[in-house]
Amino acid sequence: MTTTTARTRRIRPARRTAGVTYAVRDVVALAQEVAKTGKEMLFLNIGDPNRFDFETPPHLIEAVLKAMRDNHNGYSPSSGLPAAVKAVEREAQRSGISNIRDVFVTSGGSEAIELCLTALVDKGDNVLIPYPGYPLYEAVLAKLEAEAKPYFLDESRGWQPDPEDIRKRIDSKTRAIVLINPNNPTGAVYERETLRRILALAASRGVLVFADEIYDQLLLSDQEHVSIASLDAEAPVITFNGLSKNFLAPGWRIGWGVVSGNEGLLKDFVPAINKLLRARLCASHPMQHAITAALDGRKEFLARAREKLIRRRDITHEMLNSAPGISCVKADAAFYAFPKLDIKGSDEEFVKGLIRETGVVTVHGSGFGEKPGTKHLRVVFLPQEEVLRKAYANLLAYLKKIRGS
Repeated sequence: MTTTTARTRRIRPARRTAGVTYAVRDVVALAQEVAKTGKEMLFLNIGDPNRFDFETPPHLIEAVLKAMRDNHNGYSPSSGLPAAVKAVEREAQRSGISNIRDVFVTSGGSEAIELCLTALVDKGDNVLIPYPGYPLYEAVLAKLEAEAKPYFLDESRGWQPDPEDIRKRIDSKTRAIVLINPNNPTGAVYERETLRRILALAASRGVLVFADEIYDQLLLSDQEHVSIASLDAEAPVITFNGLSKNFLAPGWRIGWGVVSGNEGLLKDFVPAINKLLRARLCASHPMQHAITAALDGRKEFLARAREKLIRRRDITHEMLNSAPGISCVKADAAFYAFPKLDIKGSDEEFVKGLIRETGVVTVHGSGFGEKPGTKHLRVVFLPQEEVLRKAYANLLAYLKKIRGS
């Protein structure tokens, strides 16, 4: 090979990256192009409370600043600061979780999820994921050359999982069932009896449960939140949570996992997770000092946040049920809604047209998974009320225009 040939040969990316997509961020490139034209942009696409009128609680900031000033700026233990790990364990116990086998702190809930999937699946295995659901799981499984196998939430029942649908999809290659509760992107909170049936099903088939509960404090109705791990101390469950959503600190990238269940069933898996934890060193040391302050400290800010979100949720529900061609299940938690569209063409085409013509940025429902033959959007109702009203008015006007044509 000549030097010239070597210099002109393209670097081939790994084939495993071909299946990695992330719809929430993928619409941003088009939005940036449209913004350059001078059009006013109304962003309803990313669940970052700090972009709007939500602020990280001061006592968390003070805890981090003190840690930095006290020179807690080196590495921490790979599993997390002992005080932070103990605080997470206490919080899990308050949620009814017992038989805890391990607790670890990570760079956001996303890293906890990726580490646990990496420790669990081999090429050709599958993991059951909800449709609709958070697209991270699908992206990570694509990278691991494992199958993301969807089960469908029931829109007619407020986006509840269907245990019978899950049962039919488990096979000899299934390693885990993912539950996102409260759910992103629908805002659904799962019923206790539904969770009980899914947990019994998982236990009977020797399948691990991944319980993604990162919105569990942002409840907007009387619907109770139940940690699925609390329903059976013997069932192997990993419960994920963090500071990003409940504690309004997404950019700090602090999350955690709690492994609970029968010791004998988990004795090989827990060391595998810890191998990976050691290999990547640790989560941000000073930021971990906020965990105890968050979990054991004052939570008045949550009531104020929920008050805002309830009003914004109600505006969303009212306006996105006010015209032909769109309907929306009321969210019980978090800050998302997943309205259904009755349109020609795909929901991705609708989102792109909406951005170009109105500057309203949402995410196509197909980016989160949806039942074949249906079309949806995900909207984030974090923005101020006047912004939401304007964005929804623009969305409805665009919907009327394309349905009329």
